[in-house]
Amino acid sequence: MNQTNGPLDGVRVLDISTMIAAPFGASLLGDLGADVIKVELPGRGDTLRNVGPWKDRESLRWPGMSRNKKSVTLDIRTEEGKELFRQLIKKTDVLIENFRPGTLEKWSLGYQELKAINPRLIMIRVSGYGQTGPYRHKAGFGTPATAFSGYTYLQGYKDRPPVTPSFSLLDYLAGIFAALAAVSALYYLEKSDDREGQIAEFGLYEPMIRMMEFLIAEYDQLGYVRGRSPGLEGHSSPAGTYETKDEKYVVLVTSTDATFERLAETMGRTDMLSDPRFCTNSARLANDQQVQTIVSDWIRGFDQKALVDLLDQNGVPVSPIYSIEDIFHDPQYLARENIVEVEHPRLGTIKVPGVVPRFSRTPGSIRRPAPELGEQNEEIYIGELGLSPEKLKALKEKGVI
Repeated sequence: MNQTNGPLDGVRVLDISTMIAAPFGASLLGDLGADVIKVELPGRGDTLRNVGPWKDRESLRWPGMSRNKKSVTLDIRTEEGKELFRQLIKKTDVLIENFRPGTLEKWSLGYQELKAINPRLIMIRVSGYGQTGPYRHKAGFGTPATAFSGYTYLQGYKDRPPVTPSFSLLDYLAGIFAALAAVSALYYLEKSDDREGQIAEFGLYEPMIRMMEFLIAEYDQLGYVRGRSPGLEGHSSPAGTYETKDEKYVVLVTSTDATFERLAETMGRTDMLSDPRFCTNSARLANDQQVQTIVSDWIRGFDQKALVDLLDQNGVPVSPIYSIEDIFHDPQYLARENIVEVEHPRLGTIKVPGVVPRFSRTPGSIRRPAPELGEQNEEIYIGELGLSPEKLKALKEKGVI
C-alpha cells in the first residue's frame, strides 16, 4: 500500500450528492486517500459550482470542497445512464447520496437493487429529516434544519430575534457525520464475518441535536427552556467576550475552578478564592454579574496582545477573536499547514484548508485539484468500464453523459 496517499487508499467512493453536507463528507474521505468519483448532471454539474463567493465568475467554494475528486457526467434518470451507474456500482465501496427519500427508489436505483449488484456496497444517505418519520419528504437545507435542531433558538440576545449562523455550519457538521458513518461501516465490513454492506442514514438536524445533550437532559430533568444568549450561559463563570484597552476583543473562559484560581492569581485577586460568593463555579454563576464586572474592568486595562501573552503565561484559556486576515498571518496556522495552496486552471493557484486530522504513518494529502465538469469521463468510462470512444461520443450527444 502506498503509505503517502492516506489511510483510506484503495477505497472507492461514488459521490452522487450535491451542494455541501454530503459532498463535504466525500471530500473528507478523499483527503484521507479514498478514490472519490463525483457524478454530476451533464451540462449543469453540481449546483455548488454556481454558489458564491466568486472571482471572475469562478466559484471560490468549489476548489476546497471538491479537491481529491474526479468528475464524470451522467444522467442516472435515463435508461442508459442507469446502466452505466450500475456498472460503476460494481466497483464502488461507498455510495454517498442526498436525494429526497424515495427518489433513488423511484428510479429503480434503491439500495436493494444496488446491493444485488454489489452485496458489499455501503450507502450513506443524508437527507433533511431522515429516511423515516412524518417529515421525511420535506425539502431539507442546512439553515432551516439548524432552526429545527434547536440551535438557532439559542443564538443571539434575549431582546432580539434569534440569529442564524453566518455560514453553513450544520451542513459541514453533517458532512463529518457522513464520513464517520462511512469509515465505521467500512471497518465493520473489514473486521466481521458479515460480508454484506449496509445503509447508514441521518437527517441534517440530527448531528446538531446529538451535540446538545445538555439541552435535552436539562429540559427533561428541570423543565428549563434555555433561551438566547450571546455566549456560554449556565456553564461557567467568568466566561465570555471581553473588550481590551485597544478596542479589540478576546474570548476567555474558566470552565474549572483550577483555571479560575489561575485567573484570580494573575489579576491579583486571590481574595476571591476565599470569598463564598466566588470560591466555586456554582457560587460564581449565582453572582455572575459581579464576577463579569471585576474581570471586564481588569481586562480593559490591557492591550489585546499584552493580555493574551500574560494569560497564556499563566495557563488561563484565552484567545483573540480572529478575522480571516488574522488567521492568514498567525504562526500557529502556518506551522500546522492549516491553509495550503493548490493549483487552479484559471486563477493559477488558490488557498484552501489543509487536511485534518494528521496521521503519523499514513498522512492524507491534496493529490488533485477540484475537477472540471466531466474531466474524468474518458478515464472512467473508457479506461475502467471499457466503453469505446464512439460509444462515449454517442452518449454525450444523447445527453446521457
